[in-house]
Amino acid sequence: MQNRVFLFLFLPLLLVACAQVPDKKGHHYKYFNFNTMAKTDIDMVADTHVKQTLKQLKLLATKLYKRNPREWQKAKLSSREAAIARIFTTPFPLVNGKRSVASIRLAFDEQYKGDRVLAYIAGLASMLTLSYNGKNDFYVFDSLDAQKIYNGARNIEVASWLLQTKRKRNGQLFLLSSGKGVSSTNRSYDRLFGKLIGQQDTLAQIIAEKNHRVIKNVFQSAAQFVFLPV
Repeated sequence: MQNRVFLFLFLPLLLVACAQVPDKKGHHYKYFNFNTMAKTDIDMVADTHVKQTLKQLKLLATKLYKRNPREWQKAKLSSREAAIARIFTTPFPLVNGKRSVASIRLAFDEQYKGDRVLAYIAGLASMLTLSYNGKNDFYVFDSLDAQKIYNGARNIEVASWLLQTKRKRNGQLFLLSSGKGVSSTNRSYDRLFGKLIGQQDTLAQIIAEKNHRVIKNVFQSAAQFVFLPV
């Protein structure tokens, strides 16, 4: 009942997206966003983590399309940028009717003839969205599950391992990523996946401490890598 009264009183503020705030001389100099009044500190932290995660996923998509241009060309799109824009729509696209980990697996299916980068990135993006309970913008009455977010981090590890190791029957990698040069190996993919995993783990820990919950840690060997439920 108290929540309903709060919402009734607070709704007029939420209906106004933003307002100009005057300075002492009466000049309007900045915008005040009323939406932030409906957010706790944890909500704003979660918003920031999700935005950073999407930023890293876009960078990963860009890098994979640069190394695998044949993938976006399969759809006869005009450019790599158009292929990236196709992925980052709301909601993230289904690929052959699949999303989340099923879409990630599709990227390494010998029978699949479509854009493997699309399947891989859209799968990662939708899997992570599920770990955030289907949201990418958080308010005071929203709740997050630390275990789901933690499991999402472990799923990124599995997806990274698949990208680096899964090969077709002819021995070729399904998708090129961290190639080895004459004198060194490209570690930018490792750093990028490390950021994604670190952001997810940090958010999981913050939520766990807020809710006074304990995260059940899962340790997997390379031979036992499996996707966890989110």
